[in-house]
Amino acid sequence: MMQIIADFHLHSKYSRATSNNMSIEGLAKGAKVKGLQLLGTGDFTHPLWLKEIKQKLAASEADGLFEYENIFFMLTAEVATIFTYEGRTKKVHHVIHVPSFDIAEQINEALEKYGNLKSDGRPMLTVPAPELVEKIMEISKQIMITAAHIWTPWFSLFGSKSGFNKIEDCYSDQTKNIFSLETGLSSDPAMNWRLSALDKFTLLSNSDSHSPYPWRLGREANVFDLKKVTYQEIFDAIKQKDKKRFLFTIEVEPSYGKYHFDGHRACGIVLTPTEAKKSGNICPICHRPLTVGVLHRVDELADRPEGFIPNDTIPFKSLLPLYEIISAANNVNQLYSQKVVDEQNKILEKFGSEFNILLNMSKEELAKVTSEKIADAIVAVREGKVKYVAGYDGVYGRPVFSDEEFEKIEKQHRARAREQKSLKDF
Repeated sequence: MMQIIADFHLHSKYSRATSNNMSIEGLAKGAKVKGLQLLGTGDFTHPLWLKEIKQKLAASEADGLFEYENIFFMLTAEVATIFTYEGRTKKVHHVIHVPSFDIAEQINEALEKYGNLKSDGRPMLTVPAPELVEKIMEISKQIMITAAHIWTPWFSLFGSKSGFNKIEDCYSDQTKNIFSLETGLSSDPAMNWRLSALDKFTLLSNSDSHSPYPWRLGREANVFDLKKVTYQEIFDAIKQKDKKRFLFTIEVEPSYGKYHFDGHRACGIVLTPTEAKKSGNICPICHRPLTVGVLHRVDELADRPEGFIPNDTIPFKSLLPLYEIISAANNVNQLYSQKVVDEQNKILEKFGSEFNILLNMSKEELAKVTSEKIADAIVAVREGKVKYVAGYDGVYGRPVFSDEEFEKIEKQHRARAREQKSLKDF
């Protein structure tokens, strides 16, 4: 048996707002630092990226997968479908997984009539979701289609801005060909377990990374234990929700995600679902609609209480990227800090991959290499003993390791809430 950690959903340098380092070389390098053994290629629908990965990836002895410098790759792509349903515009993203370049090329040929595949690594297609699935599944039954980041307000299955309340409303008769859903950064499996309608689906977690650096790549991932590392083994483990082969997912705390709470970034307004409901989901500053976040949508659709655990679920572990932990522990608020990178690299040099550090190293081992404050923070994240300031309307949440600091932030939030109430009584 071989344990592998996989991140299926990411993007190439041909996608908008994506690092030029999202090349095969950059991805392989980032995977080794992170401790990932399998990556999705992303963007096989883009002709230039498809040409590049065909040149650089070698067919693997692992049937249906490919290799570059000892990293496995699975051919994947994300597509956006925009269509009308009952008089409303719907926008839903899907991740497509395939076992061969031949199948990828057939998919591209089928999708060309719905949109310009050259315009973006994640193409916008004017096709209803059921038709997309039907056309793709006619090519091969070995294709896996995953509903992407299903709770994100925009471009998702259940998104508050353009999504649905039921999977069947989105995929119609093609729901039979959907067996995997991606939780996204702002939800975790426990939140999804509150919907009994999701019990028959396997929940995946991926980074949706636009950068190869380790604090983006693999921030969410899937852990398998396989006799053979092949496309078919992974396909079967996911479809069958096989707990012997699919061990667990790696999640970030949902509050860290940038759409967990409700809010309006332009006005600096962040509200819990209860507060947002009292305000009629309207911003008390500008009186425009709030961006309704993931927690709010889960509350709306859930038919089970918090804490409910269904039978036969794949378990999960909550972590944070090492860079984020070091930044928060040292109160560094910059997106990029060379000081934090240097500290991260020092720890990595001693212990190898980031996942080895986050999952396995004891406080005592860590404290021999880094500060006690950082060692404590790594263990606290692993043990779920960290508080978070929740993300909202495109603003990432952040961990807080000091009770005093968290209370200070909470006081500021309560003061802001009182100010909002004076503007509009909710």
